Amino acid sequence: MHRKEKGISLGILSIAMLSMAIILILALMKVYLSNQIYHESKEINLVEAEVAALKEEHSILQMNVEQLKYKNRITDTIFSMEENKEITDVAEEEAPHD
Repeated sequence: MHRKEKGISLGILSIAMLSMAIILILALMKVYLSNQIYHESKEINLVEAEVAALKEEHSILQMNVEQLKYKNRITDTIFSMEENKEITDVAEEEAPHD
């Protein structure tokens, strides 16, 4: 009678090793991709923070420009009023009095 050998055959061992290698490769790929995604998201967050800061700075600068425009208009108006008053005063001085 033939005795059946018990244990693991070379074919089953090679299939198990190949399966473990494939699982290890897939796990390493997942870790690598997760790491890349993490670093990219960190860079994106930094750029988004810079964009938000620049937008805020833009709005502050826009407000400063509007304030300067308003101040310039008021100053021009006051200057024009003073200039008109001086012209009126000079004209009154030069006008003959009755």
